[in-house]
Amino acid sequence: MMMEERAKRTILLVDDDASLLETLQDFLTYEGYHVVPAASGEEALAALRDMTPDIIILDMSMPGMGGVGFLERITKPDGSTAHPVLVLTARATMAEFFASRQIDGFVAKPCAPDDLLNEVNRIIFLRAGEAKAISPALAPAEAGRIRRVLLAEDDVALNSLLHTELQRAGFQVEAVRSGPAALELAIMSKPNVLVMRLEMPDMDAAEVAATLQRLPTTNSMAIVVYGIAEPDVPIESVAKLDLDKVTAIKDCAVDKIVNAVAAAATRQQAV
Repeated sequence: MMMEERAKRTILLVDDDASLLETLQDFLTYEGYHVVPAASGEEALAALRDMTPDIIILDMSMPGMGGVGFLERITKPDGSTAHPVLVLTARATMAEFFASRQIDGFVAKPCAPDDLLNEVNRIIFLRAGEAKAISPALAPAEAGRIRRVLLAEDDVALNSLLHTELQRAGFQVEAVRSGPAALELAIMSKPNVLVMRLEMPDMDAAEVAATLQRLPTTNSMAIVVYGIAEPDVPIESVAKLDLDKVTAIKDCAVDKIVNAVAAAATRQQAV
């Protein structure tokens, strides 16, 4: 995105931490955005009377109505928000709350400014209809054939290899490296298939799958779990996995994983 284009974009930045608010405002202004700061949900609602932001960056942990109250006020009956929203919060702590709301993105606090900027750019890019992966120019039938996979693998090398091989197999791939990140992105983007290692940092695949299967917006998502028979996998982790509702693979063989994902995607599209 060019600097001239960014200068036209307005961010409503909502956070009660005065130091962080000033730091992020300075950073995003330097990057070419027009930033309107608000120190509370109440201030943010008042600001919306006089502006239409391209994106709202919202801290959830604030006094008063807080981020939750503010989000409730701008959420439509269908679950969509009146404006694009990027949430700042601890990962996955509010997964079920966000499941019924079409949040555009999450960034964990404390966040690196560059990570925040990348997410802001991504959301504005997609909301503007500029995304190449799902172009508005695609005919409905062609768009429907795009198969999206969410990959969760904490090993950098294996994550990269699986990402490459899944793309070669014709999938559009998003990749994360922790269980909570997989959960929140699965809720937000609703991929055709979630594929992840059983043992993941902070939240294992059994917990992620169980949560997704409880939620009405994600309970039909195809899930592939691999590495269930790896030597370091605790038996209790395998026991928690509902093998009737997921595709399970014993090892981490890339070809087996890609084939299982393809089969799961085919079954899911046939439903």
